[in-house]
Amino acid sequence: MVPIATSTITSSGFEPAGFFLPDLFNDCCYPLRMNPRSHRVSRASEQWLFNEAHVSEPEIAKLRAIRASDLIAYSYPNADASHLRIPLDFLYWAFKLDDYLDGHGVDDARAMHLIAWAMRECCISALRDPINFQMDNPAGKICKSIFSRFIETASPGCTKQFIHTFDLFFIAASKEADNHAKGHNHNLESYTTLRWDLSGCKSFFVFIKYAARMDLPDEVVSHPMIMAMEDATNDFISWSNDICSYNKEQSDCDTYSNLIAVLMHERGLDLQGAADYSGKLCKSVIQRFEDSHATLPSWGEEVDKQVAIYIQGLQDLMVGSLHWYFDSARYFGKDGQTVKQDRFIKLLPQRPL
Repeated sequence: MVPIATSTITSSGFEPAGFFLPDLFNDCCYPLRMNPRSHRVSRASEQWLFNEAHVSEPEIAKLRAIRASDLIAYSYPNADASHLRIPLDFLYWAFKLDDYLDGHGVDDARAMHLIAWAMRECCISALRDPINFQMDNPAGKICKSIFSRFIETASPGCTKQFIHTFDLFFIAASKEADNHAKGHNHNLESYTTLRWDLSGCKSFFVFIKYAARMDLPDEVVSHPMIMAMEDATNDFISWSNDICSYNKEQSDCDTYSNLIAVLMHERGLDLQGAADYSGKLCKSVIQRFEDSHATLPSWGEEVDKQVAIYIQGLQDLMVGSLHWYFDSARYFGKDGQTVKQDRFIKLLPQRPL
């Protein structure tokens, strides 16, 4: 179920100049850690991407400004260089894929549904047979490059889970494009359910286990409290991302898949009211995470140690992504640290369609 939050419905007869961010850092106060190996891993990953995806200026400068390596360094602070490299390669590729699948209006939605499904067939084929898979499609070739290195040290459980979660992303992306084409408007519950897969977080949950070189037993992976903590982590990362990306997306006239826009439409909230409501939702899922953590059973000393590492990894993902939104130029340009301090977002003008 979607957590309950309260908000005052407000309205105004003019377009707002901006809105204040909720105090997300007060609610997500886990310690921020950073992997000291990220700098040299970043250089190698960037060069790999630029070569594999045939990236040239000015896109190179744009990708570097994203500071993807910081997000991965925050998320996997204890990983060795080789186990840090795979999530970073995957993230760089995911950004390129996300930018390609996003930013399309209703007129393009039907085409994007077909494109997302075709991309799924290509990429999942590469994951299921990375040795024999052959295709000229750059997306498939990049998937093959990442996954062939991933399986060198990944456990059987991690391998299976990674393929499954990546497939869920493509299915969700295709469904979202189809929903958009049909003019379907989300409510909070339907949006949350789809966002769990569309966010891509589930693949990065797998990387926690991959980076720690562990394979949790099935009884742990499928335990309701572990799954509840994963859902809470997914909600926090997805919803805080929606809050921070709203300005960029409204400027691109592409707020269809954004929590703030969903709340404005469903609840009749103005922009500030929807932002405040979103912040309360984020606070509620942190509490849900902690409540689930407090009720975990014991599986024995050795398994409990692995579970503790996994839970720490979920916390690292939440706090690391939150700090990264303001470090990266992806959402706030060069103003991230000012926005982080003042918490005010001045709305960008909308670009012509």
